[in-house]
Amino acid sequence: MQKNLRNLTHTKRQKRSRRGLSEKPASNTQDQTPNTKSRLLIVWGLLMAAGLGLAINLYQLQIVRGPKLTQKARNQQMVNLRPFMPRRPVVDRSNNVLAIDRPVYTLYAHPKLFSKSNEAIAERLAPILNKDAAELVKTFQSKKSGIVLASALPEEIIDRITSLQFNGLELIQKYSRFYPPDDLVADVVGYVNIDRRGQAGVEYSQEKLLERPVQTVQLSRSGNGALMPDHAPEGFLHFDDLRLQLTIDSRLQRAARTALKQQMEKFDAKRGAVIVMDASDGSLLALVCQPTYNPNKYSTSDISLFKNWTVADLYEPGSTFKPLNVAIALENSVIKPNDVFNDPGFIKVTDRTIKNALNNSYGRINIAQILQHSSNIGMVQIIQRLQPSVYYNWLERLGLGQKVDTDLPFEVSGRLKSQEQFIASPIEPATTSFGQGLSLTPLQLVQMHGALANGGKLVTPHVVRGLIDSKGQMHYSPNRTTPRQIFSATTVNTVVKMMESVVLEGSGKVSQIPGYRIAGKTGTAQKASPSGGYIRGARITSFVAILPVASPRYVVLALVDEPKGENAYGSTVAAPIVKSVMEALIPIEEIPPSQAGD
Repeated sequence: MQKNLRNLTHTKRQKRSRRGLSEKPASNTQDQTPNTKSRLLIVWGLLMAAGLGLAINLYQLQIVRGPKLTQKARNQQMVNLRPFMPRRPVVDRSNNVLAIDRPVYTLYAHPKLFSKSNEAIAERLAPILNKDAAELVKTFQSKKSGIVLASALPEEIIDRITSLQFNGLELIQKYSRFYPPDDLVADVVGYVNIDRRGQAGVEYSQEKLLERPVQTVQLSRSGNGALMPDHAPEGFLHFDDLRLQLTIDSRLQRAARTALKQQMEKFDAKRGAVIVMDASDGSLLALVCQPTYNPNKYSTSDISLFKNWTVADLYEPGSTFKPLNVAIALENSVIKPNDVFNDPGFIKVTDRTIKNALNNSYGRINIAQILQHSSNIGMVQIIQRLQPSVYYNWLERLGLGQKVDTDLPFEVSGRLKSQEQFIASPIEPATTSFGQGLSLTPLQLVQMHGALANGGKLVTPHVVRGLIDSKGQMHYSPNRTTPRQIFSATTVNTVVKMMESVVLEGSGKVSQIPGYRIAGKTGTAQKASPSGGYIRGARITSFVAILPVASPRYVVLALVDEPKGENAYGSTVAAPIVKSVMEALIPIEEIPPSQAGD
């Protein structure tokens, strides 16, 4: 009974409990509805805020920072490449190559990759590289990899190396400037240094013409870093076939060098030079300096040889300047061609006494004979007829005290006393009359004599003809200064005929060539000292020639500095050089012999 009561009581409690549970959810649902809405609003707000933030960030990335980010991505994906372009070749007027870029190779050894013994490889490689086999073995033992065995190897050597088919040898190609004539035209062409920059000659002065234009291109990079030519412009690796053509004739250059070296050796001279110019336009057919250097081995040469002293050094021209003074006097009508002067062997100018070179006196002589005998006394008397101020102005018109307008580098200005000093001191015009007290470059003297050979015009001496292609078509020719008329044609014709008498009857007899009329003038000048005065016993001998006399066109100058011996004069040292050069020039330029009556 009690048990049943307990069960009934428990059943009632359970019923009450179920009723209580069924009544509570109704009130909780009403309480939770606002809470759910709040949660939804919060979530919605967060989503809106996140969306707004994302939109703002997207705007910043795509609109505000878009171009910069695009460029940054492009920079990471692209690489700027400036392809290597060989320098243009240099050729002479007959298209003989004087300078060219050629492929050379650096040979590396990696002994760890050798499939044969060090001794076996050294034995086969040594004769090709002109090295000792035992030394090569020691070299191989010094490192396991990356050993430089040789640099700047030409292709013919490379062919022999590759034919060995040895593992562990690596060849890296690069381009090197090569000068096929070696030292023949070094003073004109110059050389380039290890950075491929011109340092002398036209390699320096014509750098812009010799460097081919090259554009920097962008190439895309793949995921592994390899370059892809997708964005490369078509033909960006192709280059023009233009070459720099010079006016130099290698045949004449070689003949001039041979003649100069022979006389320099004979008289144990310090240095010498030969210049040949076509006075019709100023083109230089030959320009030789001795001693010189090999541009293929410039690093082993004396750096003082890198400057071309015919444009970079000054000297006193001496008697080779006398024909120009005669032209000035004729042009100013202070003398006539047949005037006669008395040469007693000396003349006093203020407190100075001027004498002839060998203390000779020639008595009564005409102007042609003054040049024949190289009379200093006669020249002083001629120039004394000119007002010093007028004479000085004429010297300036000739270009004295100025640089020569040329395409060769490092030219220097000549030296002439100030006008006040020149006019105030009578000794200045007197010494200038026979080519002392002033200084110029050898090239400038050739330019001035060119005016005697071309009808009186001062032309621009030059070695650059222009840029030509492989077919010989001219693509660029430099603009040059318009020639200035200095003397009248009548004056220069008179002076040239007087200079012809120097070759026929005077100090230039040794330069005669049968069948050809040649004009010339010798010079044996004292050598000025940098500290003032003159170097005792030192002289510069020279000879300048103009040919052919009937229709003058070519000027040939030979200079020999400090020849030794009692018989070292312009007539004995320099004149034979000029004769040899003219004998080569005549067939090269096809100069016909002089006709009777010319």
